[in-house]
Amino acid sequence: MIPRYTRKEMGDIWSIENKFRKWLLVEIAVCEAWAELGKIPKDALLEIKEKADPLKWFTTDEDIKRIEEIEAIVKHDVVAFLTAVAEKVGPVSRYIHMGLTSYDVVDTALALQMKEAAELIMKDLVKLKELFREKAFQYKDTICMGRTHGVHAEPTSFGLRFALWYEEAKRNIERLASAIERISVGKISGAVGTFSNIPPELEEIALKKLGLKPEPISTQVVQRDRHAEFLSVLALIAAMVEKIAVEIRHLQRTEVLEAEEPFTAGQKGSSAMPHKRNPVGCENLSGLARLVRSNTIAAYENIALWHDRDISHSSVERVIIPDNCILVDYMLNRLYGIIKDLKVYPERMIKNIELSYGLYNSQRILLALVEKGLTREEAYSIVQSKAMQSWNEGKPFMELLLSDEEVMKYLTEDEIKSIFDLNYYTRHIEHIYRRVFGDEG
Repeated sequence: MIPRYTRKEMGDIWSIENKFRKWLLVEIAVCEAWAELGKIPKDALLEIKEKADPLKWFTTDEDIKRIEEIEAIVKHDVVAFLTAVAEKVGPVSRYIHMGLTSYDVVDTALALQMKEAAELIMKDLVKLKELFREKAFQYKDTICMGRTHGVHAEPTSFGLRFALWYEEAKRNIERLASAIERISVGKISGAVGTFSNIPPELEEIALKKLGLKPEPISTQVVQRDRHAEFLSVLALIAAMVEKIAVEIRHLQRTEVLEAEEPFTAGQKGSSAMPHKRNPVGCENLSGLARLVRSNTIAAYENIALWHDRDISHSSVERVIIPDNCILVDYMLNRLYGIIKDLKVYPERMIKNIELSYGLYNSQRILLALVEKGLTREEAYSIVQSKAMQSWNEGKPFMELLLSDEEVMKYLTEDEIKSIFDLNYYTRHIEHIYRRVFGDEG
């Protein structure tokens, strides 16, 4: 069942109707190839194409119901599909599925569905990447505290967050493009891939009509490392989304509150506490990323099949491939909405910088003392002592340095004050932006 939150476009790709249309599309392409090879009369092909036109089928529930009725008896979905098609097409249906095995149709049609879904996700990614670029420039000069291990480190630009995500989105676009190439293959090579009842040229003709390439060598199925690679890329995309969601969740904490996801009119954060504005959208994305990753494990386990094929992968794929495509499509679109209307609080960023009493300048003081002739160990001991005193007593770091006789032996008051210039930390932002965005930086 397609989850209720699915965008219609992605939901349609993985609908039962579209699956059967794709099966029919493959069957028609094979019939056309047989006709080109002189094995199906032209008038029979025209009749097949007229009566088995994929655009005219599965527009009502009746076609689906008939296949389900037959499947309840024969216990084989492809046989049920072919029987239902034959009932409508008539005697010329004898040319449909000629020389094929079920997975010539199923795997080739699945490739068409995956390709469609991947191209839709590609559009989502490109749109999100461009939003990251827009936000990167919007907040390029917005200074915030950088944190390592969750602890104040050194100041940075809030715009760099978005530039970082932009660059990762670019990598995921490249990965997805490669995966699309890898999954855009079909096979029409018979029961164990040896073309026993099909000439190899028929496969090439039919797949070219479908916009796919032939699997160079297959068994009864296209090899499942292709599908695993695709789902691995989807997992990487989901991991990117989760990384961003986790960052926003941390930034929205009451003690930080430098940014928060949009909270719309009429929205309620808690049934008990009216004041709550929770990062539920980002938390939702973190949870869904776990599903995408766990499904990918099953895709890896589908690679190893018995001999030329067993059916252990089939039931799994009916869940994990549609689900991961649907989930990632949803995640990218939900993240887009969060980023687009993200609330950002530059004033709070400055207040948070001030919480650590200027201790983020400790490395600069350390280096300045080393330049004056102290060993690194000597300088580190002096700076760490003043830093711990600043933190423990809640006193400005610069004030303690200026009152310390040992420090003042080596540094003047002007030198110390110049070290505490906040803009020092963002002086190379332009360089980073040029590397990420080219001339735009």
